[in-house]
Amino acid sequence: MSSPRKLVPLEAYHRDPGRALHPDSPWVRVVRPLVGGFVLAALVQKTYDATLPGNDVDIFQLYSEFTVQANLGLGLLLIASAAWPAARLPRWWDHLFGAFVLYLVMTGLIYIVLVAPPGEPWWSWDLYWPQMAHHRLAPLYVLLDWLLVTRTVRGPWWRPLAWLAYPVAFLIFSWVRGSVDGWYVYDFLDPTLEGGWRAALASVARVLVAFLVIASLVHLAGNARAALARGRLRRERPAT
Repeated sequence: MSSPRKLVPLEAYHRDPGRALHPDSPWVRVVRPLVGGFVLAALVQKTYDATLPGNDVDIFQLYSEFTVQANLGLGLLLIASAAWPAARLPRWWDHLFGAFVLYLVMTGLIYIVLVAPPGEPWWSWDLYWPQMAHHRLAPLYVLLDWLLVTRTVRGPWWRPLAWLAYPVAFLIFSWVRGSVDGWYVYDFLDPTLEGGWRAALASVARVLVAFLVIASLVHLAGNARAALARGRLRRERPAT
């Protein structure tokens, strides 16, 4: 007769910090703050540039960009993830991390498809270094972190929809802000350009569909990674 199923505390999934893919392994706790610090340094450079005469945007406009907001959050998140042992982080931490995976992956994709200068190869890393950090390095790193580093918490089916709350709020903020001073953070949001609101709403609808698709893939990948950790723990637990 099999023994009754027992609930395993979260800490049990973090019992071997020496493993290469463990969030408490030395290389993860070194690389995360290095990447996070580099992303924040790029933001400092952009902020300084915004104060220079003749710059395209001022500081308030700069911090109205989805790219800047997402990279600011990611930089802080990576540093915080390395500052505390994984077992001490709250259970919602993986969900928050997954949200920023979505936001940064979409940042990279939207830049390639809608924002990058015409003729700029999507594979090129030969960009102004803050742009490279925010549109190439950060999306690639955070995706690899999500896929490779151990996850321990499965997300509910509605997690991708919850992740969309911030992008939707950003859209509303951008349109309200644009209606006040006439400045829209991205051309595809600007209803004053050719095509008007019809073109802007069509572009936004496509972007939101892409967000939902990528959010679903990120969600499934996170749950699969958590399932691997749980399966490994079950195999390693001695029979009772």
